[in-house]
Amino acid sequence: MPHLLTVSGSLRAGSSNGALLAAAALVAPDGVVISSYDALGAVPPFNPDLDDGVAPVPNAVAHWKTAVASADAVLFSSPEYAHGIPGVLKNALDWLVGGSEVVGKRVGLLSASAASRFAHPQLVEVLTTMNATVVPEATVVLDIPRRGVDAAQLAADPALAAALRAVVVSLIGPR
Repeated sequence: MPHLLTVSGSLRAGSSNGALLAAAALVAPDGVVISSYDALGAVPPFNPDLDDGVAPVPNAVAHWKTAVASADAVLFSSPEYAHGIPGVLKNALDWLVGGSEVVGKRVGLLSASAASRFAHPQLVEVLTTMNATVVPEATVVLDIPRRGVDAAQLAADPALAAALRAVVVSLIGPR
């Protein structure tokens, strides 16, 4: 069974980005294993001295790297802070730069706001630079309410559900 890892760039409880990813899990085809990586806040600041292979990396970093490496594809959804990628997400990605966890891995990028004009292309640039395979059909902006929505509400919207299902299928293939 294909395994899709979802990663929200927001640490906010009730994040619209988290809700969007959870909705994608609700509408995914049968047979797709979807897991959500919810520990970005535990990943310490990137330090190349701790990633040089001499000493073991911190446990939170090892957990992050294993989660990404074990997935067949990764679906990110991220807010934009000050015209950029949230620091917590960029930091986690920095820990992957020297490894092979995302090299050739199929990735998709969701944005929950059409007002987010800078972070989305920055994330495409970062992941492309890291040699991930950014799937254009899984890289979309889905303008949803910023607050007060949950995954079930989003999945109940026929147009949004169809768009999210198409994103998942483009990442892992039809089932």
